[in-house]
Amino acid sequence: MTLDIIQSPSPNFDSRQGYVVDMLVLHYTGMPTGDEALARLCNDASNVSAHYVVQEDGRIHALVPENKRAWHAGVSHWRGETNINQRSIGIEIVNPGHEFGYRPFSKAQMESVAALCHDILERYPIPSRNIVGHSDIAPNRKEDPGELFDWKWLAAQGIGIYPNRPQIAGEDAATLAEYGYDISVPNKAISAFQRHFRPKDLTGVWDAECAGLLAALFLML
Repeated sequence: MTLDIIQSPSPNFDSRQGYVVDMLVLHYTGMPTGDEALARLCNDASNVSAHYVVQEDGRIHALVPENKRAWHAGVSHWRGETNINQRSIGIEIVNPGHEFGYRPFSKAQMESVAALCHDILERYPIPSRNIVGHSDIAPNRKEDPGELFDWKWLAAQGIGIYPNRPQIAGEDAATLAEYGYDISVPNKAISAFQRHFRPKDLTGVWDAECAGLLAALFLML
C-alpha cells in the first residue's frame, strides 16, 4: 500500500548515534486539537517531536526522517534499555487525552495507524513485544495512548502482540520486569500493563487474570 503522507518537517531531531531501530512507540498527542499538537511538535522551542502524526481523519504527517532521532519518549525504559529515542520510531496519534476529553480513536485513524505501522515494519525487523505505548515505557509518568486505544485490533492486523485468553498458571507481578516494564513503582507498572492488555479493568492491582495474561504473552514470544 502506498501511503499518502504530508511532509510537515520538525527541526527537533538529532543523530541516532549508530543505534539500529528495534522499537515502535505509539503515543496520543494529549492536546485539545491536532493542529495545536502539530504546531508544538514542529516548534523548535518545544524540544519535542515524533517521526509521524496521525490525525483523527486519518491523514498522516511526516515530521522527522526515520534515520534521525526524534524526541518523543523522554525518560523511559524497556527490556533493560533506557535509550529509547535512539532505537525507536515514534508515532503521535491525535487525541485530546485524559486531560482534555479523552475519546475513542476513529476508524479512519486506526486504519491509518495500521497502514503506517505495516509500512515501517517492512523496513525494520521490530519484535512484536517492542511495539509499545508510551505508558509501557514510562509507566510512572505517562498514560498514553491509553485504555481506549485498540491494541487487540491492531494485533489482529499483524502489529504487536495480544493474548486471546489468560493461561491458568499465571506469572507473578515481578515478572513484568522480565517482559520489559520498569517496576520501580509496582502499581504504576501494573496499571500500564492493564491499559495495554486489560483495558476494561484498571485497578492497578495484580490479580489472577493479569497473571494469566502475562503467562499467555510469554508463550507467544
